[in-house]
Amino acid sequence: MKTERWIIALSLIGGVLLTVIGIRYLLTPEGAARTFGVPGRPAGFELYYIIGLRNVWLGLMAVLLAILREWRALALWFSLGVIVCFADAGIAASSTGRWPQIAFHIGSGLASAGLAAGCWRLARRAG
Repeated sequence: MKTERWIIALSLIGGVLLTVIGIRYLLTPEGAARTFGVPGRPAGFELYYIIGLRNVWLGLMAVLLAILREWRALALWFSLGVIVCFADAGIAASSTGRWPQIAFHIGSGLASAGLAAGCWRLARRAG
């Protein structure tokens, strides 16, 4: 039980820290970027590498959660994905305004909502 409490505590601290870093990137993107080793305005592909790495580990987490049949965790993952997808659609709309990119993010958000609902049903059945 003591180990479990430590893991929960450290996980909470890590999650809160990552959330604060994300909020900082939203509020002061150039300052946050410099703090974490990326120039204020990337000259190369640094930002794309960061986004790519984020997507790889999040994607692999979904794959592993599905393989392990962790339905509640996967339902939460997809539920949060809905928010991210719709936020990305808003960013695409205000950035390029191109319909195909906006539609892709909206479609991804709707698919995530459907998958979240399906995972919740499986979690209730299993639990």
